[in-house]
Amino acid sequence: MFVEQVDLVDFRNYEAAEFRPAPDGVTLLVGDNGAGKTNLLEAVGYVTTLRSFRGAATAALVRRGHDQAVVRGTAEREGRRLLIEAELNMAGRDRTRLNRQPLRRTDELLNTVAATVFSPDDIEVVKGAPSGRRDYLDDLLCALHPRHWADRSELERILRQRNALLRSAGGSLRPGTAPTLDVWDTKLAQVGEVVAASRAELVAQLQPEVDAAYRALSAGLPRTPGPAVVSLSYDRSWQGSLAEAVAKGRADDLRRGVTGVGPQRDDLGLALNGLAARVQASQGEQRSLALALRLGGHALVAARQGSSPVLLLDDIFSELDPGRCAALAHCLPPGQALLTTAGVVPDGLPVVARYLVSAGALQPG
Repeated sequence: MFVEQVDLVDFRNYEAAEFRPAPDGVTLLVGDNGAGKTNLLEAVGYVTTLRSFRGAATAALVRRGHDQAVVRGTAEREGRRLLIEAELNMAGRDRTRLNRQPLRRTDELLNTVAATVFSPDDIEVVKGAPSGRRDYLDDLLCALHPRHWADRSELERILRQRNALLRSAGGSLRPGTAPTLDVWDTKLAQVGEVVAASRAELVAQLQPEVDAAYRALSAGLPRTPGPAVVSLSYDRSWQGSLAEAVAKGRADDLRRGVTGVGPQRDDLGLALNGLAARVQASQGEQRSLALALRLGGHALVAARQGSSPVLLLDDIFSELDPGRCAALAHCLPPGQALLTTAGVVPDGLPVVARYLVSAGALQPG
């Protein structure tokens, strides 16, 4: 699969732009900081997920002084041509069409074009709060199994309803509250077990892929089989059945007004050579691990879908030391890759197309 063309109108700092990356190999976007390189990657990512990988709201995506932005992307997957058109409106009511038909739900896009994104902020997946690691797992599960979107959405709905009921109870279980809370407890146990089992299975599949990617990125590490350098674990917030844990924690939940156990409290454990990566790894090791997590997930999606997702790497060479930069240049997965840089690139990078980016303008070069 590959993105053929992306057209922008009033998106971020672009008044209008047409971008045609190479369908295979590396397309390099070169320019000064603030020129709009990341904005262009963000637009490519948007047509595959309908969201900003920087977590930006619509208001931040529309060019200053304008009410609407348009992102139009064409892509190809297994010989099928796809057209994604998105209108982003400051007043809300964003509209998206897939092959000129209105898109009813975001998950309808999950079976079209996939993308793997790495940005400097990804280090927070390793060193930040557990919520970032849960999002990483859930986003990857949605790419691998689109049905997970429904499970994830249902879990979020159940938690909103249950937490609202807990807050309204005011710390005590009233006669009219208990039956309703029983219903939400049952739903939480059912859906929560499914979500947690899916995440745990994914972590087991990720383990060898992430370890292999980390070894490839880290100069001097042996390429021969041996003890894993990277260890992953899915750490649940409860033991035994979730139904029993929810029942046991009900009194605490009522007192605090929030659900204390369930997949929303779980974590992805990350260790390097047996030590917790979040607190024991160096900055360089954490960045390499963050990239290895993306590359490991990329490999799983490519194997399941039969073709590589589009790979978007934002300012990656400024975040890695020279040895790791050189290693990355030689171990990029096959397929379409878009890379941004403000400086030099390592030898061996398979660049097949290059664009110069300056103040929201693109020029092949």
